Amino acid sequence: MSTEGVEIFIPGKPQAQVNPEPVKLADNKLELLAPAKNADYGIEAIRHGADAVYIGAPAFGARHTAGNSIADIARLCEFAHRYHAQVFVTVNTILFDSELEDARKLIWEVYEAGADAIIVQDIGLLELELPPIALHASTQMDNRVPEKVAFLEHVGFSQAVLARELSLTQIRAVAAETKMRLEYFIHGALCVAFSGQCYISEAYTDNRSANRGECSQQCRMPGNLSTRKGEVIATNEHMLSLKDNNQTENLEALIDAGIRSFKIEGRLKDLSYVKNVTAHYRQQLDEIMARRPEFESASHGRCSYSFVPDPDKSFNRGKTDYFVHDRKPGIADFRTPKYLGIDVGKVSKIAKDHIVVDSTAEFNNGDGLGFFAKNYEKARLSDDKLTGFRVNRAEGNVLYLKTVPEDLRVGVTLYRNHDQAFEMLLAKESAERLVTVNFALAEREQGLALTAFDNHGHSVTVTADFDKQQAKDIERNCDGLKKNLGKLGNTDFCLGEIELGDAATVFAPASVINNLRRDAVEALGQARIQGYQRPTPWERDDSVRYPQRSMTYLSNVANQKAKDFYTRHGVVSIRDAYEVRPVKGDAPLMITKHCIRYSYNMCPKEVPGIKADPLQMELGGKEFKLVFDCHKCEMLVVG
Repeated sequence: MSTEGVEIFIPGKPQAQVNPEPVKLADNKLELLAPAKNADYGIEAIRHGADAVYIGAPAFGARHTAGNSIADIARLCEFAHRYHAQVFVTVNTILFDSELEDARKLIWEVYEAGADAIIVQDIGLLELELPPIALHASTQMDNRVPEKVAFLEHVGFSQAVLARELSLTQIRAVAAETKMRLEYFIHGALCVAFSGQCYISEAYTDNRSANRGECSQQCRMPGNLSTRKGEVIATNEHMLSLKDNNQTENLEALIDAGIRSFKIEGRLKDLSYVKNVTAHYRQQLDEIMARRPEFESASHGRCSYSFVPDPDKSFNRGKTDYFVHDRKPGIADFRTPKYLGIDVGKVSKIAKDHIVVDSTAEFNNGDGLGFFAKNYEKARLSDDKLTGFRVNRAEGNVLYLKTVPEDLRVGVTLYRNHDQAFEMLLAKESAERLVTVNFALAEREQGLALTAFDNHGHSVTVTADFDKQQAKDIERNCDGLKKNLGKLGNTDFCLGEIELGDAATVFAPASVINNLRRDAVEALGQARIQGYQRPTPWERDDSVRYPQRSMTYLSNVANQKAKDFYTRHGVVSIRDAYEVRPVKGDAPLMITKHCIRYSYNMCPKEVPGIKADPLQMELGGKEFKLVFDCHKCEMLVVG
């Protein structure tokens, strides 16, 4: 056999074109965006269905402990682009003047590594000489109102991460004022404050700023609530610890409201969480697109799994859809900030080395179970202490333990927070992602030509010369040709359609067909990589004015470049960020949509005639005043 050449067709990219036109963001493409603690996690997220992943840069990321090397970012980009998936890199802390040049160099390195976008908080970066990389506005920029998001579009952002607190009505209002792709958190931990609007950690924990990636999470601690006259309302409760976000039931409504990027929280979560939760939302979005063909996935390939995705089996603090359908009870669990798990029944008997559980669940060796111990003597901070144990051996509902907890009682509810059988499935290779390849075989004068093409416009043709013979049994010959063309083995492709045409009558040795198939599949893979185009920045309009004329410390302006930017856009008064110049005296250290009055059934709007006494909270040994802005329906935690 002699291979005469390879003919390649790449959609939208003629071979002679060196600088392709910028990719237009299509608003019918739905993007599932998953977290990547590192490159390996990102690769698994893509295998399990992510259209894009976000990963921390070596520095300046809002998860201080989740940085990655440029080499690993490049490795992740190379893998992602095989499926036309994207990689977004977080450079989303506020920056001091001394850090700007390092940040600029870092962004160039990220761009040269192949990243598709950077997620930023500090507007001062726009005053620097940046590479032609797409800009995404971090949720840390407090993207709540249409005017703010529209402004960000005008100054060059192509995607914005909206505040988690927005309702469907508010999302629609934002979408009506912008052509940007709108991104929204659909799963994972909820920060109780509006993102970028919390300074408790900076104020009370050795300069650990949430705006610089080092939040101490004091909000997850237990505290006490009382009136300012000293009347006790609650003790040792986790009043600012929210349940976790789960928008499974609202995906279609979010699409209709204008969301196109669906973001999973969790750059510090373990790999099984990333696999499981990504697979769950991949299936949910695929079901919607199957019913609504006007939408399509933002990347290529279909996924199959060796497990049944279930987000309840991965770390979560209970679930809430937060404020998507406006305010309602149950967004927090004041008992514990830990992973409670799934209710699996009650203890019906306790023996020396085992317990019996009244349950329909199937237990496994190694399961982790938790329970609330009433008046647990070691619980210094809570009367209801979540504790737990591991199952050594499970025999039906009889669970043998290494040590039976002293505080376990008959009638106590058990929660499974570690499903050993499920975790073992996820510890193995648990997903396969394949792109459909179609083949068309045609006869030519000296042999055969095989065209391989995907469903996205990429096409290659390879040829082979050999001594042709007419097939004696055409039906058998067709079966043999299809069998050999279908041997895709360990490639990125699965078989679609095979068209034999006039080649059906040509007998070709299996080695000829196998070589044609291998050459075609390899060439198609290269054509797909060559055909991938990174998004490019949107045009900037420096004549647009910022929607505010003055900015307080809540605007998080920490460097001169950011001040220069806002001044050019019409701002006349700019105060330094809290991290640069802390506010003296009483000042809001947190602004939140979560309302403690509402949670304790003390809201004057909801309970007619109730006396709205001023409240105070003790948290982590610190005293805070609670100020309620009922017009905005917001709570301010004042230090």
